[in-house]
Amino acid sequence: MAVSHRGAKQATLAQLRAFAAVAEHLHFRDAAAAIGMSQPALSGAVSALEEALGVQLLERTTRKVLLSPAGERIAVRARSVLDAMGGLLEEAEAVRAPFTGVLRLGVIPTVAPYLLPTVLGLFHRRYPRLDLQVHEEQTASLLEGLAGGRLDLLLLAVPLGVPGITELPLFDEDFVLLVPREHPLAGRADIPREELRGLHLLLLDEGHCLRDQALEICRDAGRTAGADVTTTAAGLSTLVQLVAGGLGVTLLPRTALRLETARNEQLATGYFAEPAPSRRIAVAMRTGTARQEEFRAVADALREAVRPLPVWLTD
Repeated sequence: MAVSHRGAKQATLAQLRAFAAVAEHLHFRDAAAAIGMSQPALSGAVSALEEALGVQLLERTTRKVLLSPAGERIAVRARSVLDAMGGLLEEAEAVRAPFTGVLRLGVIPTVAPYLLPTVLGLFHRRYPRLDLQVHEEQTASLLEGLAGGRLDLLLLAVPLGVPGITELPLFDEDFVLLVPREHPLAGRADIPREELRGLHLLLLDEGHCLRDQALEICRDAGRTAGADVTTTAAGLSTLVQLVAGGLGVTLLPRTALRLETARNEQLATGYFAEPAPSRRIAVAMRTGTARQEEFRAVADALREAVRPLPVWLTD
């Protein structure tokens, strides 16, 4: 493929790839090795690109290679063009052969440890030709990655309320109140939400969607903003240990209950009266993606695979 410059000479993808490699390594030998090209061919490709574009991209000295001001700007565009072409080829491959190639799955931290064993087992059995790559990140980062094409599919809590993203629900799960063993609410199965008004609540750090969900539950229960809420943990495992140490109580998704509370005699649980507060876990994809039928099939398979989880994950 070649890109014309004002109807004159043309810049090719091979030339852009060569220049992008030099821009990254700032060394012709290293750049050539990185893309499997000889040094003379690499140098020739970059020179041809400079001639086609009519600008000097590099400042060559006997010791090192530097990007010219024009080169710095064009290097960014060249990488964007190459990324876009890579995405195009991936989409074409997906159409030709579904359930093959790379699938970049983003998962939030409050889901990953508890559902990934089931998810990975499903992919191993049903989609052995898919190269599954898992990225654990917070919701905002996952959404940015999905919109920008860095990620293909997300596993997270919804609703998201983001235009251009399609949500495919998998299941709903209750929140459980996790308390120290001697707490008055330990073992209760009919806790009214209003009890949350007077509890010393431990939550995750800013940025975790589980924190936002817990705060929303507290607001629904009539807890005033700024009430006794302590943010002290970056992950659920630490949060659970703080509860075991008597520093407060927390809300835990039911899927996390078995793993996080196993063999800890200092912890107890309490269940809310119906309707219990809950969250919805779903798969999310870009609306209109060329792989949407493939991703819908994956979501259907995941829905079946996780259907038993709320049963056997109870304590």
